[in-house]
Amino acid sequence: MSNRNRIINFSVAALCACLAGPVLAQTAELDQLFADLAEAGPEESARIAAQIGSEWSKSGSPAMDLLLRRGEDALDDGNPMVAVEHFTALIDHAPDFAEAYNGRATAYYLTGKYGPALADIGTALQLNPRHFGALRGLAIILEELERPESALEIYRAVLEIYPHAEGVTEAIERINITLEGRSL
Repeated sequence: MSNRNRIINFSVAALCACLAGPVLAQTAELDQLFADLAEAGPEESARIAAQIGSEWSKSGSPAMDLLLRRGEDALDDGNPMVAVEHFTALIDHAPDFAEAYNGRATAYYLTGKYGPALADIGTALQLNPRHFGALRGLAIILEELERPESALEIYRAVLEIYPHAEGVTEAIERINITLEGRSL
């Protein structure tokens, strides 16, 4: 088995363990936001998802929040390697902060480093199993690595958490068409 397949298999196994395991400590506010997200219509979903993202980005430390913002700014500025440096520093100082791993996973993905991106997604999901952004990132990578069945499973998991996630229903339809074409 190639290294790439080992990394993918590890990441999918870690994801399954995260989805099957208990949700780690969450605030009552987040629990309510997730309940609202599950019931919201398409027009309200993005607003609620943004509120959830805002809650997730609170590290509890102004210094760590600054590192997160610097990493996010570097991504916005098209500098994923600079973002990796900021997110790595954040992880060094706050190793239980899921947003740091999710941010670094995005930066690694943008540089084509799928192995490290998958490893960081796995950690983000261990820390925050309801992280629909990390799940979506995993599905995108799996789809690009030509693992449509696994990507489809993950996209469906995203919809269980965030029923109106932008582009996910279309991704599921696209994969279903691809898979139907294979079986013909």
